Amino acid sequence: MDWIIPANNNIYDHEAAFKKWRHIDWKQNLNYSIGDIVYIYCTRPLMKIMYKTQVEKVKMDFSEIVNDEEFWSDKSQYGKAEYYVRLRLLNEIDDDRLDLSHLKEHGLKGAPQRGMKIKTNELKDYIEEIMLESKKIEVLLEEEGTYEIYEGGKSSIKVNKYERSSIARQKCIEYHGVSCKICGINFEDMYGEVGKGFIHVHHIKPISEIDKEYVVDYKKDLIPVCPNCHAMLHRKINGRNLSVDELKKLIKKSLD
Repeated sequence: MDWIIPANNNIYDHEAAFKKWRHIDWKQNLNYSIGDIVYIYCTRPLMKIMYKTQVEKVKMDFSEIVNDEEFWSDKSQYGKAEYYVRLRLLNEIDDDRLDLSHLKEHGLKGAPQRGMKIKTNELKDYIEEIMLESKKIEVLLEEEGTYEIYEGGKSSIKVNKYERSSIARQKCIEYHGVSCKICGINFEDMYGEVGKGFIHVHHIKPISEIDKEYVVDYKKDLIPVCPNCHAMLHRKINGRNLSVDELKKLIKKSLD
């Protein structure tokens, strides 16, 4: 079963809770089953789906949940539910195509006021299409790993040996933009609306060379690149990968 539930960040800071645990223990007022998919719709001012989660535990009592009192703006509401459900984070996304106006175009009746089942394939398929697209621009995890950890306001995120962080990726794009740093292509300029925001992110130091937890500086360690340049950066020449500067020189030479 697939669900949409609303979340008001002014009441509970679910974003910070996800960053800390990669799950939230939420009040259970719906008949969830383990394995169900739950999309979280963030209310005003965001008004869009921003999280995809999966039900991991149901009918937990208060003694079983994590202590998340710090994330409640109104402390009097902490611990008031009879039962709780654990929602494990699968994907997080900030894409205007999942805002209320677009969701209504694909079958949502109105802004979710309470949890609801997704009853139409059109709406489910539309949400998943956008979610899948966001995943395509990330390199798949080569191994399981721990979740990234923000260091309060700093421009760095801790990751383990093989982890790719969607948050670090977003920060990289916010800083560098969405044009390829090697060939200069901008997909929106080339393809119009369909290419808006599309770009890969390249980790300058190969993940396979990282032997322990380290700190990523998204300004220096990550760069936006197009899929073609990304593929060339990962293609071995004489047993090693090309560097960014080497690939730039090859492109310049081919154009001269």
